[in-house]
Amino acid sequence: MKKVFPDAKAALDGLVFDGMTVMSGGFGLCGIPENSIAALLATGVKDLTVISNNCGVDGFGLGVLLDAKRIKKMISSYVGENKEFERQYLAAELELEFNPQGTLAERIRAGGAGIPGFYTKTGVGTLIAEGKEARTFAGERYILETGLTADVSIIKAWKADPQGNLIFRKTARNFNPMMATAGKVTIAEVEEIVELGSFDPDHIHTPGIFVQRVFVGSFEKRIEQRTVRQRESA
Repeated sequence: MKKVFPDAKAALDGLVFDGMTVMSGGFGLCGIPENSIAALLATGVKDLTVISNNCGVDGFGLGVLLDAKRIKKMISSYVGENKEFERQYLAAELELEFNPQGTLAERIRAGGAGIPGFYTKTGVGTLIAEGKEARTFAGERYILETGLTADVSIIKAWKADPQGNLIFRKTARNFNPMMATAGKVTIAEVEEIVELGSFDPDHIHTPGIFVQRVFVGSFEKRIEQRTVRQRESA
């Protein structure tokens, strides 16, 4: 199976349809599949359900899909860096399924492992628990959370080989490995594709069995929150 594609547009070919569910890796702007997001925007696809920790920032990352009103629903954990997200949600233009961050990560991991649901104490007694099945185990209250899957997962890795084996770099690993397991088709954009056999098998983070399409992207790597201090005088 040929997995290497020339670019994001080619990697998305034949997979995109209105109303689809997309998982998008990254945390803030770290490890986001920015090339795949831009290519998704260019297709004109709409009514997306997007599963991602957050929705980028205004004008970058998933924020470009939000600005174009291509996203119908977000399943996410954190929305604080995007004013357009806030505006659309408060104006009832955007559906939001809000998750505690650990619950979101576990829902994705469960979906990738074929686990339809699990019980957690997180959110018990809060708005998160409303409408969810609850059970008591060993005297403690738990709520049922469901696993998550997607039509397509778009993720960012550091290096790949032609079989789709992936290595992530430091904190860019974040949600990407678990999302790779939970998509019907997973597209990985990487900084470099190395020769088959270059990886020590013990160093591979995501085996190629979970990855169907790979391409080399170009990355802006923006800093989400730039914090500076004045230079001290001599």
